[in-house]
Amino acid sequence: MNDYGKIPGDINIIFCDHEFLLKINTQFLNHDYYTDVITFPYSDPDEKKIQGDIFVDVETVKQNAIIYKETFHDEIMRVIIHGILHLAGEDDTTKDQRDKIRQAENRALQVFGKSPKE
Repeated sequence: MNDYGKIPGDINIIFCDHEFLLKINTQFLNHDYYTDVITFPYSDPDEKKIQGDIFVDVETVKQNAIIYKETFHDEIMRVIIHGILHLAGEDDTTKDQRDKIRQAENRALQVFGKSPKE
């Protein structure tokens, strides 16, 4: 988080199935589709300490690991990192934002010894 000038606060990672995350996606974000991760930040973007909940759909992560030819471990690490990057202020609405967050994910994965695929 040093790249963002942030420090970790209370970050909860909640593992769930795809139906549970679909309900959250529909209820809170008005999105009627499955996703692998949803992040709810609880700190102001200007605050140094980041806090929030990261909901991870384990079933979708398993499917995506197969699709992207990754191990389950590497894919779930990427998804958790993705959620933390959202807490740090990153967005992924546009293609440029998605490219930027993917690069940040890859840098973070390297800290854990993973050589990211391009």
